[in-house]
Amino acid sequence: MNAKVEAGAAGLDTAKLAAAALLLIAGIFAFYFFADYSTLLRVVGLLIIGGGAAAIALQTKVGRQLWQFVGDARTEVRKVVWPTRQETLQTTLIVVVMVMILGIILWLFDMMLMAILRYLTGQGG
Repeated sequence: MNAKVEAGAAGLDTAKLAAAALLLIAGIFAFYFFADYSTLLRVVGLLIIGGGAAAIALQTKVGRQLWQFVGDARTEVRKVVWPTRQETLQTTLIVVVMVMILGIILWLFDMMLMAILRYLTGQGG
């Protein structure tokens, strides 16, 4: 009996997700179909329809799992120890200097190989 209930719930979830997708597609179609109306009104309407589609999608198992994941991600972001402004500037400066040094080294290596190639092919004076 329990398997039938879970199968029914899965079918209902699929129907809800399909309804949310169709609602979103209809909203996008309406946005472009009513191109003569104000862009502000069309965007507000699209946002309302998108919110409705999201509300329907969040009523499914997948939607609840996604919402739980977003909540967990926000919790983890709060735990991060972010670098100070000074640490960020120092790290950025080190990266920029190292990129410039490596660029100069590669440019000199390229010039040396080009000089050797010109000498070997007899194109250099």
